[in-house]
Amino acid sequence: MPPCITLRSKAMKKVTITILALVMAFSLSGAGWAAPPPMMDAPLAGKTQVACPVQHGKINKDLYVDYKGQRIYFCCKECIPIFNKNPEAYLKRMEQEGVTPEKSPGGK
Repeated sequence: MPPCITLRSKAMKKVTITILALVMAFSLSGAGWAAPPPMMDAPLAGKTQVACPVQHGKINKDLYVDYKGQRIYFCCKECIPIFNKNPEAYLKRMEQEGVTPEKSPGGK
């Protein structure tokens, strides 16, 4: 066999072995096609509110509504009447995002 063919076949064997090793390492590590770990898609409960539930802007602690014992903050005064039209929908979305509103003083 000519020397160039021997070198090519040795190189091909090394490439093939390297590819197989990488595929096995990838599949054994649980990465790639494995199901996502629990809590990856589910929000973590207990995050403090940092964004307006209406426009998702940065909250202003001077603009808020106390609703059912919870204090909800807003980015601007225009968001308050929008929230008040359907507060349960906004609270549900906050809950889905893992945001826990502060308790309002006096719990009202």
